[in-house]
Amino acid sequence: MTTIPIPGARPLNSWPKHRPELTASQQLPMSRVEMDALGWDCCDIIIVTGDAYIDHPSFGMAVIGRILEAQGFRVGIISQPDWKSADPFRQLGKPNLFFGVTSGNMDSMVNHYTSERRIRSDDAYTPNGVAGKRPDRAVTVYAQRCREAFKGVPVVIGSIEASLRRIAHYDYWSDNVRRSVLPDSKADILVYGNGERQIIEIAHRLASGEQITAIGDIRGTAVMRREVPPDWSEVDSSEIDTPGKLIAHPNPYAMSDVACPTTEIEESGANEVTIPISHIRLDRSKTVIRLPSFEAVKGDPVLYAHASRLMHLETNPGNARAIVQKHGERDVWINPPAIPLTTNEIDSIFDLPYSRTPHSSYGSMHIPAYEMIKNSVNIMRGCFGGCTFCSITEHEGRIIQSRSENSILTEIENIRDKTPGFAGTISDLGGPTANMYRLACKSREIEAACRKPSCVFPGICKNLNTDHAPLIRLYRKARALPGIKRIFIASGLRYDLAVESPEYIEELVTHHVGGYLKIAPEHTEDGPLNKMMKPGIGSFDRFKKMFDRYSKKAGKKQFLIPYFIAAHPGTSDEDMVNLALWLKRNDFRPDQVQAFLPSPMSTASAMYHSGRNPLRKISRSSEQVFTPKRKKQRELHKALLRYHDPANWPLLRDMLKKMGRSNLIGNGPDHLIPAGSDRSGRPAFKHAENPGRRQNRRRTRGRK
Repeated sequence: MTTIPIPGARPLNSWPKHRPELTASQQLPMSRVEMDALGWDCCDIIIVTGDAYIDHPSFGMAVIGRILEAQGFRVGIISQPDWKSADPFRQLGKPNLFFGVTSGNMDSMVNHYTSERRIRSDDAYTPNGVAGKRPDRAVTVYAQRCREAFKGVPVVIGSIEASLRRIAHYDYWSDNVRRSVLPDSKADILVYGNGERQIIEIAHRLASGEQITAIGDIRGTAVMRREVPPDWSEVDSSEIDTPGKLIAHPNPYAMSDVACPTTEIEESGANEVTIPISHIRLDRSKTVIRLPSFEAVKGDPVLYAHASRLMHLETNPGNARAIVQKHGERDVWINPPAIPLTTNEIDSIFDLPYSRTPHSSYGSMHIPAYEMIKNSVNIMRGCFGGCTFCSITEHEGRIIQSRSENSILTEIENIRDKTPGFAGTISDLGGPTANMYRLACKSREIEAACRKPSCVFPGICKNLNTDHAPLIRLYRKARALPGIKRIFIASGLRYDLAVESPEYIEELVTHHVGGYLKIAPEHTEDGPLNKMMKPGIGSFDRFKKMFDRYSKKAGKKQFLIPYFIAAHPGTSDEDMVNLALWLKRNDFRPDQVQAFLPSPMSTASAMYHSGRNPLRKISRSSEQVFTPKRKKQRELHKALLRYHDPANWPLLRDMLKKMGRSNLIGNGPDHLIPAGSDRSGRPAFKHAENPGRRQNRRRTRGRK
């Protein structure tokens, strides 16, 4: 089974090589000395990154650098430059074609600050974990410095930081709506998503002599424009988001006669409905949706929620339209998402000659992010879960792009044969979601017409293929490779999909869990779960029963490590109390807890800022969403997740009394926290010591 291309996508490797004589370097150069050793007088493209340069397919700058090198371009890297002047941006000279700017694998603001806006003390993507080696809003700062270093050289911005800021967006750190990063950075083109198709086309078109100002039609990019071209049809967003179901739109969206299942969260819960698609059509390729301007959404939270809702509807590459949003006198023009990669294309990216090591200039310095992933293998991209708090879908898309078995097995063999000190353990065989490998819609036509924000909420779509057999076969073949002793699954697992395949759970539990398996129910109560678009806790209970049964069958003592979010939009104090009671009944005692962090452009962030629910129709009288925003309330919600910590008991006693829940204070098994003074430091009741119930302190990404 392979990823099927959407018609119209030019294959990555169909471009003629820019410099046919260019061969792959051991590592991309970071200095003029290295350029001289390669015989280069200049670079064609220079990538500026906020991360240490690690030549490994888990790091964006390495992937983009290597694919451009494979296309025949000389690529240099400027890693974590001192941004206080333009001089460090001149260290490799003037690039022939453009600067490519990335904040790195993480958003710079998330990298710098906790969910409570406190400055982090370390940076996993920097040598020796040193903090402060990149600026706040790194994409904007780096792009401006590139402009200063060499005036007239095109600047192309990308990475997750650019993806999530491609439109006017709520910024949690300033508690304000900010402009798109495109006009703020003064870049020429913004690339959103993983970016391989876009960056290859940009490079070749510039190399052919085309002006950067003429390159405005590439999918997966955004540019600034003065006006809508005369041959385009412009549709105001207010004509589309009229009262009605989420997907029941008039044209310009009609594209087939397929009836597609859609999702709408009703007052009484989550229901599935079917909406026939209109037969009246506009030319999809020449229709642009005008959102309310930056100035309008900045001053009106309801319009912000409306714009967020419309933007998220335009994310399926099979039917998305261009979007335009006025910023002052100019428009931010966002082209439809890039066409997903085929299996052959994604294989070609992972098969490039990465050294899989940090750049030699770092010597023996320790880079925490590299140590965590150096022996891991990414088997796919994308996520169709649609969790409202997560940024994976906004960045990588919801269509799963899977590698072939041969490509994955070859990478495992390369790790075995080329990694110094490899002891036979693959730390992860996964991706954004560990068990979405080769899962897709059963019908290409339905997939292309669908506008559901999630394929698994409120339940698993009947059109979704949930067959885990290809993944089971992959696990078995990987384990059978000579020299491979253990393969762990460390990526987040979608347990509501896993329970559809008991054979998969048995395979996972028997061979790929090292005592603990992280899993993210996020909450137990329907109110916040509906706002998250997460399954009910019943799915978790089903998974846990299977996990325990197969662990026992395998003769192993293994434990689930559940993760939960405090203070998510739609969460009441009563919801958090009920969650704490559930934790106590199940003897879960989380060590590391987190409060909701509103990332730019996510649906949950729109709820946080606007107080409205973009999963439903938006109007002045539409559903309002309560969000715990006050510092004290966020602290209380986090404290409830750590109900077992004596340091939290005075705070929780006061809260429970004010809520009229004093019945939960006492020394019996049905009480949440003990009565009496805590000054002695002795808990008034005991928990059974069970290391499997203590939460792993390791940071995680792509939790599902």
